[in-house]
Amino acid sequence: MSLTGAYDPDNVFAKILRGELPCVKVWETDHVLAFMDVFPQSEGHVLVISKASRARTLLEVEPEVAAELAEGVRRTARAVAKALTPDGVSVMQFNGEAGGQTVFHLHFHVVPRWTDRPMKGHGHAPMAETDALKALAGRIAAAMD
Repeated sequence: MSLTGAYDPDNVFAKILRGELPCVKVWETDHVLAFMDVFPQSEGHVLVISKASRARTLLEVEPEVAAELAEGVRRTARAVAKALTPDGVSVMQFNGEAGGQTVFHLHFHVVPRWTDRPMKGHGHAPMAETDALKALAGRIAAAMD
């Protein structure tokens, strides 16, 4: 998929938002949803998406949605850092297939990083156990400010 094109209402995140697919929620507001990545690049990998926008990429997003998402990413990164005490946190966002995007619904990755643990490749990590994701989500949610 390129940087331009029509929004696919059957993408995996749209299905999650409609309740057609499950997710392990960390937190949500009327506008933003943060949930655990089922293919985590690192323990505690969280995805942050808009609940209303049909933007496929950062290039298409409405300014007010971008502001809501930025605050959601900031809050999530702070909670991940507090709950898991990593050595660092990577915030990533991919645009277009050539840019590494695999789901064409605008989303941000919040990935805790430790100096002694290698990070798995984007789109190449194995699927995590649901119970482990739920435990991590609970710890991160409890650390939200």
